[in-house]
Amino acid sequence: MDHKSEQVDKPWLKSYAPGIPSEINPDTFQSLTEMFEKSCEDYADRPAFYGLGKTLTYAELHEQCAHFAAYLQNDLKLKKGDRIAIMLPNTLQYPVVLFGAFMAGCIVVNVNPLYTASELTHQLNDSGATTIVVLSNFANTVEKAIPKMPQLKNIIVTHLGDYLSAPKALIIHLVLKYLQKKIPNWSIPNAIMFKDALSSGRNKNYTPVAISNDEVAFLQYTGGTTGVSKGAELTHRNMLANLEQATTFYSKVLRPGCEITITPLPLYHIFSLLANGLLCLRLGGLNVLIPNPRDLPSVIKELKKHPFTQITGVNTLYNALVNHPQFKEVDFSHLRIALGGGMPVQEAVAQKWKKLTGTPLTEGYGLTETSPLVTVNPPTLTDYNGSIGLPVPSTDVAILDENHQPLPLGESGEIAVKGPQVMRGYWNMPDENKKVFTEDGWLLTGDIGKMDEDGYIYILDRKKDMIVVSGFKVYPTEIEGIIAKMPGILECAIVGIPDDNSGEAVKAFIVKTDKNINEKMVMEYCREYLTAYKVPHSVEFRDELPKTNVGKILRRALRDE
Repeated sequence: MDHKSEQVDKPWLKSYAPGIPSEINPDTFQSLTEMFEKSCEDYADRPAFYGLGKTLTYAELHEQCAHFAAYLQNDLKLKKGDRIAIMLPNTLQYPVVLFGAFMAGCIVVNVNPLYTASELTHQLNDSGATTIVVLSNFANTVEKAIPKMPQLKNIIVTHLGDYLSAPKALIIHLVLKYLQKKIPNWSIPNAIMFKDALSSGRNKNYTPVAISNDEVAFLQYTGGTTGVSKGAELTHRNMLANLEQATTFYSKVLRPGCEITITPLPLYHIFSLLANGLLCLRLGGLNVLIPNPRDLPSVIKELKKHPFTQITGVNTLYNALVNHPQFKEVDFSHLRIALGGGMPVQEAVAQKWKKLTGTPLTEGYGLTETSPLVTVNPPTLTDYNGSIGLPVPSTDVAILDENHQPLPLGESGEIAVKGPQVMRGYWNMPDENKKVFTEDGWLLTGDIGKMDEDGYIYILDRKKDMIVVSGFKVYPTEIEGIIAKMPGILECAIVGIPDDNSGEAVKAFIVKTDKNINEKMVMEYCREYLTAYKVPHSVEFRDELPKTNVGKILRRALRDE
């Protein structure tokens, strides 16, 4: 069989569940606003978002968004295509600002609230955002960056308790500011308070804005873990297509109007934005917002309150939960879908999760540049299989060699993607676009993987993280997965370090729960499962590993030390 026919065969289609189509219609809605308004109409009385003890129904959410949109249009004079930055954790304000911005015809720029002033400056100047909505906890970062952001005209500040009763909001503010010291002093002349913006918009007329689905919805910046943060232009059609791909592939198990989704990952991150924020809303479900996933006792407290049916997260969060003593007290009887993404799910974590919850931990794969979903394991999967799953409907995946030619099934190369969810390109970066798209339109992911005869894809590692030991390719993810199974190990990261003899050598950074474990024991354990050149050359024990705000372990930070 030649490569061309092999790709046309799409081996993954034979692994689809009966009744799942190979293609979707990416044009069901013309805009995210249209989809949002349809859900708010269909599920008006149902709860939409819950945060800090307060719930907004779909009708209340729509009303709040319309007030915010009216404020943007009338008071700030924002026009279609203007960029608005959202610098918020998972609070009720996030969906209000997000859909209010879309209703006003704006392009949304999601911002990590933990960014430094210089990171914020780069992103806002690059995107040309004229307006930002920021939680007061992070307003001092905006204040520091203002002198270098001349285009930023409007700064809207919200407090964590803005949707709570006055006494409760005051208590939260006092605790955060004076006891926990989490709200540094800030002073921004002409700052607008979020509650005042809503009050003003309540008395103004909102004018609907016509948007076509080929217009940009998000400038979604890549995490910057592999270099300068770039703005992916994600259109309304990109996001709506991905939403349709996800709901179609999981149509046999999703129940409109009945899902309760736990959202611990920040909605400004593309995985959570699509899998939680938009998918749950499309289905008329309840989204339980977790503002700080690192506060595990608080996460578990929320899990105990809700008969949740779905949860998403990254491997580090699932690992932390299964190792927490209170986690086993949670009622998992309603849980049907646990989705892992953002980083590889480790077998040891998946096994512990299944044992404790009775639900398999299903792995998916995607990128900021693909809105994000590319592949996911089918909902019929009962156990960990080490795969990132099958391409979702209307998605083509190829494994390419260094000359961008397709490789036969079973051979490893760079994963490349085509589909309606693939971004238009990077914002104002034509040279980067030439690097990331092949001449015949494949998006190069930078990930190394292989495809089996049933169409399941196995990711080996990031191209840039691959280690070459004496000419042999070593994938950190494989070694991390082995070490994670060793009793007494909590977390592990593998990086390559310079070596005079072999070019590069494997180094392990480990967080252990058993203080008796030493370097020799780790190496002996690895020798049982790994060929000699993959065994760590050195081991360093740490109290913690550097991570992004989403929880991805930052190998680059360890390499650069």
